Amino acid sequence: MTSKNVVAGAHGMTDQAWKKHANPWSVWTRFAAIPAFELAVWSREWIGWWSLAGVALVALWLWLNVHLFSTVEPTSWAARGIYGEQLHVEGKAPAAHRLVLRLLIVAGLVGFAFIAWGLIDLEIWPLLLGTVLLVLAQLWRIDRYGLLYEQHHSQTR
Repeated sequence: MTSKNVVAGAHGMTDQAWKKHANPWSVWTRFAAIPAFELAVWSREWIGWWSLAGVALVALWLWLNVHLFSTVEPTSWAARGIYGEQLHVEGKAPAAHRLVLRLLIVAGLVGFAFIAWGLIDLEIWPLLLGTVLLVLAQLWRIDRYGLLYEQHHSQTR
């Protein structure tokens, strides 16, 4: 069992959960959690330890998000991307896709490092740079997963 399968299992990612996870509302509201998390951490200067309540709410939202929305078929850009992500988790991604996806994960991690720097030091420029890097890497990953889904779907027809 790969680490991707372990993470998917820990999040209860059944076929039904993947179809809910693929709902565009689910996808876009997970993106909205990024600035909400950043604001919650940044607010430690204003509200002290109460900022952890905001962090906890964002974490709870991300955990619930996968299960709240209705199931969808892969008709939208976002849904095809998540269906492709499921293929990747299941080990059905060709080597070329895996290489690009790994590079995009690294780009996202670099963005996350800038976000951490900005939040620790309360510096706006690394926070903004990191957010842009993280969001662009994640959007590109979803797009790449969509290509993977379309490629796999056309091969299995």
